[in-house]
Amino acid sequence: MLDTTVRWLQFGLLLGVCWMVMTFTHEVGHILAGWLGGGHLHSADLLPWHLPQSRFEPDPHPLLTLWGGPVLGIAIPVVLASLIRHPLAWTVAHFCILSNGLYLAVAWYTGDNHLDTPRLFAAGGSPVVVALYCTLTITIGYLRFRKDCRSFFDSHAIH
Repeated sequence: MLDTTVRWLQFGLLLGVCWMVMTFTHEVGHILAGWLGGGHLHSADLLPWHLPQSRFEPDPHPLLTLWGGPVLGIAIPVVLASLIRHPLAWTVAHFCILSNGLYLAVAWYTGDNHLDTPRLFAAGGSPVVVALYCTLTITIGYLRFRKDCRSFFDSHAIH
């Protein structure tokens, strides 16, 4: 019983780390892309206990800035996992793949103008490209993250 409780607590901690890495790398992606596009960072909030955000004024290339979040929010964790080469690093990377796709899909569904997907569309982004991104990331992310979760618990099975 104690071993099972400890394992679930470890998993909860792992999910917390996954969330912090995802929100941080996603927002850093917006910031890096905004700077690359010649934008001036007006404000940024990277604290993980509320929804991180950044604002550029002016932002000469808003599509670049907006796509930087979901693209680098996946690329950074995948590159780090490739370098670290540890199963838990891959668990974090797969969570980031899944959650970035889910975020764009949910933001599309809700239509909240403060979230990325409606802002992507307002800046001229293609619904087809967003749908393709969501389909690929949610599918790949789900399958790999699910496998990681099963391995996490199976490797420490209580006998």
